[in-house]
Amino acid sequence: MAKEQKEVRDLQEGGYVMIEDTPCLINAYSTSKPGKHGSAKARIEGKGVFDGQKRNFTNPVDAKCWVPIITRKQGQVVSVTGDDMQVMDLETYETFTMRIPDDIDPSSDDEIEYLEYESQRKVV
Repeated sequence: MAKEQKEVRDLQEGGYVMIEDTPCLINAYSTSKPGKHGSAKARIEGKGVFDGQKRNFTNPVDAKCWVPIITRKQGQVVSVTGDDMQVMDLETYETFTMRIPDDIDPSSDDEIEYLEYESQRKVV
């Protein structure tokens, strides 16, 4: 498992958090004041890193939550076939197939940067 536990109060916008067992990028973080009998609450809004879906959750600021360890890696495009591209990791020389995002037009020998979490990958 590539994740660690943190307290909700330690999260920040632009960081990552697990929401509904999905790694999400934190878009908004807000806290409410503690009530008469309760603790302060934090509301976190995030967007799925790999699926793009919006998710949110509310927890006490002293509660624990999971934070995914997402690594940023360099790769080289080996070949392009239809909507897929063959990419070689520049560190391990492992090759794998990735779906080509709509906003890029890769060609062979292009270097790309991608995010990896467990078996999921996404071009940055």
